[in-house]
Amino acid sequence: MKNLVLIIAVALLTSVSGIAQEINWVSLEEAIKLQKKTPKKIMMDVYTVWCGPCKMLDKNTFHNADVVEYVNENYYAVKFNGEGNEVVKYKDKSFSNPNYNEAKAKTRNSAHDFARYLQVNAYPTIVFFDEKADVIAPIRGYQQPKQLELYLKLFKSDDYKKIKSQEDFNEYYKAFKAEFEG
Repeated sequence: MKNLVLIIAVALLTSVSGIAQEINWVSLEEAIKLQKKTPKKIMMDVYTVWCGPCKMLDKNTFHNADVVEYVNENYYAVKFNGEGNEVVKYKDKSFSNPNYNEAKAKTRNSAHDFARYLQVNAYPTIVFFDEKADVIAPIRGYQQPKQLELYLKLFKSDDYKKIKSQEDFNEYYKAFKAEFEG
């Protein structure tokens, strides 16, 4: 009983203080529906069940308090298994994984058609979408909180639209001041 009271008290304090403990993950269809009511960009974590860096990203970056707060406030967050078996509806098309093998559900499987559509060829990849659910860019590889912060703020502010060359990006990168801990 004491434990239950403690759990409830912590949950109430968390909700009152507004400190989220984790990212509010939704499906892509949900995110697109939410965009129609309250426009926000989408951040999609494309992962696989066997991918070590994907697990590190989830544990170290997606549970970082600064990342959680920023993502929950500014993005709709989507987790998508790039080798999973779900059907994804996007831009009036349905995407599936016709070569999915249930026997390989916990190991390497075939790439999902939506992962191919997004041109994901490495895991993890974080795909950013604008407020109209159009793809902005895929960011490949494990991102520490301060590394992800750069992209979260670059896309949120629309500064990416001003970057026309590698030199432009290099200048943005040099001028960027990370604020996230970790």
